[in-house]
Amino acid sequence: MNLTHPFRDADGDKLREECGVFGVIGAQEAANITAAGLHSLQHRGQEAVGITSYSGSEFHSHRGLGHVAQVFNPRTLETLPGTMASGHVRYSTTGGSGLRNVQPLFADLAAGGFSIAHNGNISNAMTLKRELVSKGSIFQSTSDTEVIIHLVATSRYPTLLDKFIDALRMVEGGYALICSTPEGMMACRDPLGIRPLVMGRIGDAIVFASETVAFDVIGAEFIRAVEPGELVQVDFKGTVSSHRPFGTTNARPCIFEHVYFSRPDSVMDGRSVYGVRKQIGMELAKESPADADIVIPVPDSGVPAAIGYAQESGLPFELGIIRSHYVGRTFIQPGDAARHADVKRKHNANRAIVEGKKIILIDDSIVRGTTSLKIVEMMRDAGAAEVHMRIASPPTEYSCFYGVDTPERSKLLAANMDIQAMADFIKADSLAFVSIDGLYRAVGEADRNNGCPQFCDACFTGDYPTRLTDFETRKPGKLTIA
Repeated sequence: MNLTHPFRDADGDKLREECGVFGVIGAQEAANITAAGLHSLQHRGQEAVGITSYSGSEFHSHRGLGHVAQVFNPRTLETLPGTMASGHVRYSTTGGSGLRNVQPLFADLAAGGFSIAHNGNISNAMTLKRELVSKGSIFQSTSDTEVIIHLVATSRYPTLLDKFIDALRMVEGGYALICSTPEGMMACRDPLGIRPLVMGRIGDAIVFASETVAFDVIGAEFIRAVEPGELVQVDFKGTVSSHRPFGTTNARPCIFEHVYFSRPDSVMDGRSVYGVRKQIGMELAKESPADADIVIPVPDSGVPAAIGYAQESGLPFELGIIRSHYVGRTFIQPGDAARHADVKRKHNANRAIVEGKKIILIDDSIVRGTTSLKIVEMMRDAGAAEVHMRIASPPTEYSCFYGVDTPERSKLLAANMDIQAMADFIKADSLAFVSIDGLYRAVGEADRNNGCPQFCDACFTGDYPTRLTDFETRKPGKLTIA
C-alpha cells in the first residue's frame, strides 16, 4: 500500500472505496450478467474494469481502463463465453493504474487456472511480497492481490481449496474475494468482515456481489451476506458449501459503507443504507442544531442525511446546490486551481433559494477541506446570510489501511485542527460533526463504548482492529491497493 499517494478525485477531497466485485456461476451468458452487475457497482470504482469467464475448458479475460459501458459492449462480451464469470471495478493508487493491475488477475497454477477479484487491502502485503520474492516468485503487477496468487501457488497443501485457505491464513487486513477455478467459484470475506460481500440467486445460478443493489439490477434474489471469515464454495452442479477456516470471530464491518460508500438503495448488514443515512441526519440535528432558515444537501452524498436533518429540525429541505451529472471524470488534477475549477463545474448555487437565507449545509465527510471551502464560498457568493456546516460522520482523523483511498494522516484536516479551526479554514459560521455514539445509534447499535465496537471505525477513532504490519515496519516498496 502506498501511504503517500495524492488524491485522484477531481475535487481532491473525497474518500474513495477502492473497488467492487461481482461473480456468477451456473448461468448462461454469465459475462453479460457480470457486466450488468458491475454497472450497478460503478460508484465503487471508475478507473478500470475487467471480466474473466470460464467456458468449461479455458478461461477468457477482457480488461480495460474506463467505465463498464466504455470497456464492454456486445462484441467484447461475445469473447467471454461460459457459465461462470467474475468481474471487478476499481480505483488505483499512485503508480497503480495501467492494465497490468486491472482485475480479475489470472494465473495458470499447477492445479489449473485461477482467477481472483479482490476488494480491500492486505495490510502485510509488502512483508509477504519480500518473502515470496526472496524465494523466487516473480510478480507481474504491483497489486497486493497478486500476493494471494503466489501464496496459493506455493502452498504445499494437496487441494486447491486447502491451498487457498492456507494463503488466507497468512494475510492480514480487509478483503472480499471472488475466485474462479476449473472446479467452480470460491467467495470469502476477511475474519472481521471489514469489506462487504453478499450472495444471491438468479434462476439456478449463484451470484456474489459487493452490494445488494447489483442483485436488484440483474433480477437476482438476495440470499444472505457472506459471513465474516466465511468461505463459500460453489461447484458446477450448483452445490454450495460453507467453510469456516477462522472459526468464530467478532465482526467489525466498515461503518463508512453506511455513511458514504454503498449506494443508498443497497441493504448493508440487514439495514437500508438510505434509512441509516436519514437517521444519521436526525442524530446530527439533535446533537448540533442551528438557528437557520433552510437545510441544503451537498449533492449527491449529503441528500439522505439532509432529509433526516430537516425532518428532525422542522426546517425546510431545499436544493440550494445543483449538481451537473455530465461532467466527465478527471483522474488526476495537477493542482489546486484545476481542482477548484472542477468543483464549480460540478456544483452550482441555486441563488433563488440561497440568497438572504441562513443555511445549514449537510455533507457526508470532510477530508482535506478543499471542497467544503469552495462550497461555502459558493453559498456566500450566492448571497447566503449565514452558512452552518454539518457533517454526517465524525471527524476523519486517521488513514484507512483496509481498502479505502485515504491520504497520509498529515493531510487530513481533522488530524491537524480542532473543530473551530476547521470552521475557520472552510469559512463557515459554524461546523459540527455527528458524534461516534450518534453514528452508532443511527445504524441501530448502542453507543460505541457500550461493550465491543460493532464496526471498524478506525478512520474516526484510530482503533484499528488488525495488525498493520507493513505500516509498522515502514520498509520501502511500492504496492497498490486492490
